[in-house]
Amino acid sequence: MLIVISPAKTLDFDSKPVTKVHTVPEFLDNSQDLITELRELSPPEVSRLMGISAKLGDLNFGRYLNWHTPFTPANAKQALLAFKGDVYNGLQAETFNSQDFKFAQRHLRILSGLYGVLRPLDLMQPYRLEMGARLRNKGGANLYEFWGDKITSAINKQLKKNKSEYLVNLASNEYFKAVRPKQLKAAVLTPVFKDYKNGQYKVISFFAKKARGSMSAYIVKNKITAVDDIKAFDVDGYGFDKKRSSEKEFVFTRKQV
Repeated sequence: MLIVISPAKTLDFDSKPVTKVHTVPEFLDNSQDLITELRELSPPEVSRLMGISAKLGDLNFGRYLNWHTPFTPANAKQALLAFKGDVYNGLQAETFNSQDFKFAQRHLRILSGLYGVLRPLDLMQPYRLEMGARLRNKGGANLYEFWGDKITSAINKQLKKNKSEYLVNLASNEYFKAVRPKQLKAAVLTPVFKDYKNGQYKVISFFAKKARGSMSAYIVKNKITAVDDIKAFDVDGYGFDKKRSSEKEFVFTRKQV
């Protein structure tokens, strides 16, 4: 199988990576094209583009100016270790051993507005650029048009290499929209995490994000390649809910947080 997850807005480029193994993103030339477009914006325009504060607009304006190739361990960090936030708090990649990273490199992909799609050990430099940002570019009016078929083609290539019939979607709706399901050469399985609150089960964003990361780690650490084995996921009190699940959507519920 192949898993896709979203990136995070929060980054950690201060702590030392727990592995020296690294690779280079596939679409760096495309990333450079986007950086060229972003450098044309002023800090206030960066803020308006992504709906962020003036302080964050200044920070990311500086990141765009400082972004440069070639990527090396001295100026970049492995994506899975650089991203932080709810999903990555659940994933806890800093606890991975060498075999975990090897499995993740083959079975996990991070969707990205700037980099398109990242392998866990692909080096990246700090940035912020949500996939939903309406950045006009040579490919169109937004990033979905810019990336076009590229992300889906890269995923299909890895699915073929893995001899996989399933893509496990643990990404947000904003990012998974960059994938074109009709062109995928695999069935899409979407795990959903619901908590019991006010008399009913519902998706609570914070908990669901962390659970997506926890499930990613569960698959990696247990070296799971068969989708039915995902049903055994029991981290943080979640359990597979057969009645609420379907062939395309595995629902996991818990009653207490």
